[in-house]
Amino acid sequence: MNEEDQSEENHTVKHMASVKAAWDKAPEGPKKATALKHYQAAEKAHAADNDEEAHKELKEAGRALA
Repeated sequence: MNEEDQSEENHTVKHMASVKAAWDKAPEGPKKATALKHYQAAEKAHAADNDEEAHKELKEAGRALA
């Protein structure tokens, strides 16, 4: 893995941690459930090395929690 890939990997991991922390603090309800679906989609995208899709899903999760 080159430096650029590692940097993107670190950014994705930090973004996921940030969204997960916000999700953990959110009250139960439909917004939290929607955010979870997007977070899980982001996890799948990240596992498939598709960081662009992972960030898209993480943004959607963040919007759902707003």
